[in-house]
Parts: sequence; structure tokens; C-alpha cells
Amino acid sequence: MAVEMGPEMMFEFLYNLPAQFEGCLKMDFSKASGLKKEYANIVVTGLGGSAIGGDILRCYCQSRLPIPVVVNRDYMLPRFVGPDSLVLAVSYSGNTEETLSAYEDAREKGASIIAFTTGGKLAEMAALDGNPVITITGGLVPRAATGYLFAPLVLVLERLGLVSGASEDVKETVTVLTQLREEIEPGREEDSNRARFIAGQLYQRIPVIWGCSSTSEVAAMRWKGQINENAKAPAYFNVFPELNHNEIVGFEVPEDLVKKLAVIILRDPDDHGRITKRIEITKDILQGKVSSVAEVEARGNSFLAKTYSLIYVGDYASVYLAELYGINPTPVQVIDYLKARMAE
Repeated sequence: MAVEMGPEMMFEFLYNLPAQFEGCLKMDFSKASGLKKEYANIVVTGLGGSAIGGDILRCYCQSRLPIPVVVNRDYMLPRFVGPDSLVLAVSYSGNTEETLSAYEDAREKGASIIAFTTGGKLAEMAALDGNPVITITGGLVPRAATGYLFAPLVLVLERLGLVSGASEDVKETVTVLTQLREEIEPGREEDSNRARFIAGQLYQRIPVIWGCSSTSEVAAMRWKGQINENAKAPAYFNVFPELNHNEIVGFEVPEDLVKKLAVIILRDPDDHGRITKRIEITKDILQGKVSSVAEVEARGNSFLAKTYSLIYVGDYASVYLAELYGINPTPVQVIDYLKARMAE
């Protein structure tokens, strides 16, 4: 019988995120070397916390790979998957039913497959089929294992010669997160703690997180998911410039509900100049309509370091928000209930 983790565990998990990346740099990926060849596409298949690494990889590879990287969150894979596809099957527990189904689909389609997991049925199936299994560290909840669920993916691609410079980007991410941690960990009070300040703005409000295509998109998605799972609260995300073509119109009525919205805008120095202008105009449009508008600036030089700097602030803010609501951020009882019902 599993022991329920207390509220303090999530802070411990967050504190150790830089160490996750350091640990991944020491992992042995030689077992995947036999899959080195040219591919037409790469598909990451997973759900929830096990899929967010795929989204980060997708954005990371947009300007680095001449082939598409697609994230699959379903029981079946896209029809284009075949012998010239590389499928990265990711399940922290190794027992996610959608991922197991997608793995079987990849096998039937003749794709090259690498499994990333702590064990479970996925590890058993892949080992039986002779496919590489990258074993990642267990003992966490999946959403707190984002370093383990992303870094091995990109480091394997580097090992296969598909991307370059990934190891250096991971090292920079360790440095940036270690420095940032000192500013947002529990010992820092709200007036000097950006994550605590933002949690205060989100308290008793409906968070709306906005990122930008090609830069902070995946960080905005992560903020939304973390607020959902840690604070047990609704949250929504969108990206510039798309939101300027639809969502921005929806801040008129009902006025009392719109007043409950707290907008967070994630900024990156590499945002397109026209998007930067859009953000400033959008802030003017929102003035006096929503509860608050706050911005979070990315840190670092590489895409990876900047993305994780934004994610890290959001992760901490979501746990501080859980504290304000008097909620234990670690368990996800609704998901556990749903899985139990699905198993009947």
C-alpha cells in the first residue's frame, strides 16, 4: 500500500530538479546506438507528466531538425508512422494504458522504438521485443520528474547524431535553475520571491497563462497543467499570436467573471519583434478588465535553459498556490479514481 506524500515532498522534488538534469548527463545511452540511421519523423508517445518532455523536445527541435517531431497522446499512433519513424515511448510508471497501446501500434507498424520508463509493463514489453529501454529514476510523481522525462530524450537524439549541443544546453540549464532556485524557494518571502508573488495574484482567481509560439509555448502549457495538478484549480493557456485572432475578443462579458481572471504572460528575449508589439497592445486592451496582468522573463541563453527557467517559476508558484488554498499538492486523487474506474 502506497504511503501518501505530504505537502513538503513537492518542495523537495522541485528543489532537486537541477540534480535530475545532472543525473541524466551521467546516464549510459549506448544501448540506443544501434538505432542510428536517417528518419522521416520522430514521435513521442505519452500522457500527462510523461508527455510534457515530448512537448519540450518538439519545440527544442523546431529549429534544429529537418524532420518533424510529433507528440502523441492517444491509444493509437498517426497513420504516417512506419519503418522510417523513431518512436520514443515514455511512461514514468511503465503502466500507462494509452502508451502501452501506442507501443504495440508502433511495433506493428515496424517503427524503431525506444522506451523511457522506471519499469512496469512498458519495460517488460520493450525488453522482450529487443528494443532499448532507458531506465529513469523512480520514487517521484511524474509531473515532478520533468528532468528525467525530458533530458534522456534529447540526449538520446544527440547520441544518434540527430541533434548537436544538447549536453551543453542541459549543463546550462543546471546552472540557471540552481541560481533561480535561490530566489524562489520557500525561504524567500513574497517581496523578493517572484513565484510567491504570482501565487498571491492567482489566489481566488482564474489563471490564464499566455506564451509565445516557438519560444514559451510549452512553458505556458506546463504552467496550466501544474496549477491543475498541484493547486487542484482550473487554469487555461494560449499563445501569441494566435490568441490575438480569437481569445482577446472574449474579455467583455460576463464582467464579474472577467474580473476574476489573472493573466500571466511568459516573455523570452527571442520573441519575434511583432509579437513583442502584440503583447504590449494586448496589455493595454486588458487594462481595467481583468484582475491582474503579470509577466515572467526567461533566463539563460539556450532555448532549453530559458524554457526551464519559465517552467521552474510556474512549478513553484503552483505549489505556493496550493499552500494558500490549504491543499496538499502531491496526490492527484481524481486521476487515481479515474484510473481505478477504467480498470474495472
